Amino acid sequence: MALSQSELTRLLQSLHSTEGLELVRTVAERMLQELIEAEAAAKIGAEWNEHTDTRTNYRNGHRDKTLTTQAGDLDLAIPKLRSGSFFPCLLERRRRIDQALYAVIMEAYVEGVSTRSVDNLVKALGADTGISKSEVSRICAALDEPLTAFRTRPLDHTRFPYIYLDATYCKARVNHQIASRAVVIATGVTEDGGREVLGVMVGDSETEAFWTEFLRHLRERGLSGVRLVIGDHHSGLVAAIGKVMLGAAYQRCRVHFLRNVFGVIDKHAGEMVAATIRTIFAQPGQNAVRAQVDTVADMLGGQFPKVKQMLLEAKDDLTAFAVFPERHWKKIQSTNPLERVNREIKRRTDVVQVFPNDDALLRLVTAVLFEMHDEWIAFPRRYLPEGSMDELYPELPESAPALTNTPNAPTS
Repeated sequence: MALSQSELTRLLQSLHSTEGLELVRTVAERMLQELIEAEAAAKIGAEWNEHTDTRTNYRNGHRDKTLTTQAGDLDLAIPKLRSGSFFPCLLERRRRIDQALYAVIMEAYVEGVSTRSVDNLVKALGADTGISKSEVSRICAALDEPLTAFRTRPLDHTRFPYIYLDATYCKARVNHQIASRAVVIATGVTEDGGREVLGVMVGDSETEAFWTEFLRHLRERGLSGVRLVIGDHHSGLVAAIGKVMLGAAYQRCRVHFLRNVFGVIDKHAGEMVAATIRTIFAQPGQNAVRAQVDTVADMLGGQFPKVKQMLLEAKDDLTAFAVFPERHWKKIQSTNPLERVNREIKRRTDVVQVFPNDDALLRLVTAVLFEMHDEWIAFPRRYLPEGSMDELYPELPESAPALTNTPNAPTS
């Protein structure tokens, strides 16, 4: 986008009034902004107010972006599009993650737990292998402040009708030994259909006490309005949900349930059994969904009695989603929304392999989640349609009674 004469005059005047680094900062800021606008125009297929046959999209304002450089902070404006998203290739989306990875590798090196692969990563990142402990502490401190603020931020700005809970496992050193560490994660759907990362915590294993501590931490930060919790059937998690998430229904993840079923049948029968069970989730209404559980249990019971027992025992938990709007069903039947999150965490943590301590593990995982959260907020794509969300709170106060099939629903 070419500068007009008046813009060139203003830029020249500002350059005359600045010196040293401020001059460099002003020029760099303007140059980057022009490159960003040019890239946006190329993607759209047209300049501002230009009518062309190649246009594929339209601008929809800007969002602010601060880029930290050696010349100072550059205040940039990222164009927004009416459909889809745009992020300039000049700016790295995952700079925070790379900083966290750098800090973890440095810490591992200083603690004497480096391997050849870690040593190669240190060199690839341009670091001196003689880095000091004080330098590592400085790097970590600069990261920990914003990451801790993100993990502990208030959650009372909106209600979260649906929350997803899951855990993944990574290796870290505990008391000079390598141990498996549980990383528990919570994401949520807001009452207007958006998504947010709610929290993360690292612990020994998925015990009831650990899950309870995690859920209470979310409550203390202002988490409210929860109508459904989606998770696997880990006993510690289920018990913690019943203890802390009062008034919320529990949906057992259908994907995890099928994995449990595969463990009690022959491999060759897996696809047939899975296809039959999936018919439960394809029914048109709540009553039909629950009736189909009984039908499928009877169909499979003759050949697979253990599967029949599992279906009947899990009936309430597997069909909790059916109480909610049908437009939401596919998104609230499983923890699949967390699968991409876990894959990205694994992709980053696999680089380190063994973390020097829990703090280093938590630092990198938080950085990954922080970046994902930023993307969800900066490039909003409704996870659930806005109009359908109104059905979740039909003039109910915050102290609304428990829904059907909740662990704490009153018995008649």
